[in-house]
Amino acid sequence: MFYSILSNLDSFVSWLQTMLYVDVVQPVLFKIGMMGYDEDTYDALYWVIVGVLEVCAMYAILRPLEALRPAEEWKGRKGVRIDVLYTWIVKLGILNLFFFFTFQPLFDSMQSWLRLHNVPNLEIDNLWPGVTMQPLVTFLIYLFVLDFAGYWYHRLEHRFGIWWELHAVHHSQQKMSLWSDDRNHLLDSVMQASFFACIALVIGVEPSQFVVLVAISNLMQSVQHANIRLHFGWLGERIIVSPAFHRRHHAIDYGHEGMAYGCNFGVLFSFWDILFRSASFDRSVEPTGIRDQLGAPGVAPVHYGDGFIEQHWLAFKRIGARLTARRSAASPSTRRLMLPAPVRGVDDCLGRAAVIFSGRR
Repeated sequence: MFYSILSNLDSFVSWLQTMLYVDVVQPVLFKIGMMGYDEDTYDALYWVIVGVLEVCAMYAILRPLEALRPAEEWKGRKGVRIDVLYTWIVKLGILNLFFFFTFQPLFDSMQSWLRLHNVPNLEIDNLWPGVTMQPLVTFLIYLFVLDFAGYWYHRLEHRFGIWWELHAVHHSQQKMSLWSDDRNHLLDSVMQASFFACIALVIGVEPSQFVVLVAISNLMQSVQHANIRLHFGWLGERIIVSPAFHRRHHAIDYGHEGMAYGCNFGVLFSFWDILFRSASFDRSVEPTGIRDQLGAPGVAPVHYGDGFIEQHWLAFKRIGARLTARRSAASPSTRRLMLPAPVRGVDDCLGRAAVIFSGRR
């Protein structure tokens, strides 16, 4: 039944794709002299249609739920609007499609080389003859493999400082909503798109399947980020990532700073967090964002930007500051300053302690 539903959806999107291309897109390409790109444009149109339908579906379902059962009450929705721009950029799927088809010739060449040298190829659908060849089973295997890769991609984003500064654009949103999933630095989006395209090609995902896999993943992640007070019960929470489970990941002091570089990294399935000991099932509604946005006594809060351009630029500035600090710490002169001076007696120890506690260096 699942396969039948997907097949019907695919037929509908293909019909819409052909109609729009023949009646709208192709005449425009002909008029501006770009018919050399007609085949690529036709392929991209499928992904664009899926993205538009996805955005419409998630808004129709999730926006009423946010109004009826919000996890947080806001005085206004200022700060949410910029996420809508991110959503339209990402949900149209141009980046994913571009990297998938860009890497396709490379992987075709690699597979030809492997066959020529009698090297066994990775064929997931033949792992269990008669079972894994079933379309639904194969689809679920692809979904699990990509989600496992997504868990580690996400967890490593929190582990490495420079990478974190890109991902911090996503976490700096203090008003999580159905639009927040796609709030990512474009450089990070490019990295993700190329990473998952490579994984999909390695395990043998077909282009039509890749579109559906990405669409399902995107839709589920929109649900997770929605401002809805919702969980899936004791058992459900330990299988599927719910809004309550993922909100914990965005909570200040928990999602990034707590539990040794954060918790609840699962993209679709929460059992990866259980397996790798990064799960927190506390359903308390905590403020979302990053700790340094709040500031501290004597320390100004960090500003992550309000607009699209500013958020991207400030991320690069933070990366530059980290690299500068790293070079300074690695310089010989700095290392000499960091070496403890020889202690000559009690008076010397007291003098050094006074300097440290006074804040002077």
